[in-house]
Amino acid sequence: MLAQARETVPAPGALPGGLAFEGKFDGYRALLFTPAGPGGPTLLQSRRGSLIQRHFPDLVAAARQLPYGLVLDGEVVVWSGDRLSFEALQRRASSGGRTAQQLAEAMPAHFIAFDVLQIDTQELLTEPYERRRAALEGLFTEHGLTAPWTLCPMTTDPAIAQEWLTSWTDVPGVEGLVIKGLGQRYRPGARGWFKIRRRETTEAITGGLAGTLRRPQLLVLGRYDTDGRLRAVGRTTPLKPDAARRLADHLTEAGPDHPWTGVRFTATWGSREALELTLVVPELVAEVSADTAIDRGAWRHPLRFVRLRLDVTVADVPAFGEGVQPSNG
Repeated sequence: MLAQARETVPAPGALPGGLAFEGKFDGYRALLFTPAGPGGPTLLQSRRGSLIQRHFPDLVAAARQLPYGLVLDGEVVVWSGDRLSFEALQRRASSGGRTAQQLAEAMPAHFIAFDVLQIDTQELLTEPYERRRAALEGLFTEHGLTAPWTLCPMTTDPAIAQEWLTSWTDVPGVEGLVIKGLGQRYRPGARGWFKIRRRETTEAITGGLAGTLRRPQLLVLGRYDTDGRLRAVGRTTPLKPDAARRLADHLTEAGPDHPWTGVRFTATWGSREALELTLVVPELVAEVSADTAIDRGAWRHPLRFVRLRLDVTVADVPAFGEGVQPSNG
């Protein structure tokens, strides 16, 4: 079951049975299947349907703590100190064999469980979330589950949820909230939940665009690193017509000395589809709204263009790798 993005917390009656709030973590969504009986395999299935248990031998080994015939829905994450490391998680997810075992020892994975879809081979999809949550909590209590198994925090108190949204999201990798209806059944593939990501405004440098100089469609943005190189940090969502018109008055096509000349950009994060880019002189500063999902200095989710900052220069923009910084104005 999936979630649709929202900007604000919905009204209590927006979902069946009242609202439940869970923490939203930046990891790999996965279903964990324990065998129906002795000798069967433990399976870990990604959101796209791929079996990925060979990359996480530590989770497979720890699944011996779990009862047979269990299906858990949750997030696979890797902690690095006091933060979640998506880069480390990617390394884990692309490893195999001896390397997978070595990485499991060096950077162990955790499974944050937020739903249970089956217990003792009994399917729970038609049960309301409130009952599934009670069953999940009972599972953790009865079996004394500890790391790498983590029970996703949940509250029905909007005030506590708002505190989570403002304080927990200071931790890199903790993105926001997922909101569910206490009376909701589990509908695979349906976007029946809501999600809210904490967002802050910050600045980046306009380095290129999709579309034309007169009709820009989206921006590709960068920041300078400590060596003076302009590094790509993200791209915006499609520009609204009025924003595109205002931008067009200030854009200048770059010459062959642009630092991104010859660089291939993809249409979306993680895809292989090439983005046709027009490079522009990197002198305009854009204020954008960004969430907390950052991987190796770049935002994984699209940025929202807020406005041009004609009152500041590129020297005022935070350096590459500094993440989200409050806007200067």
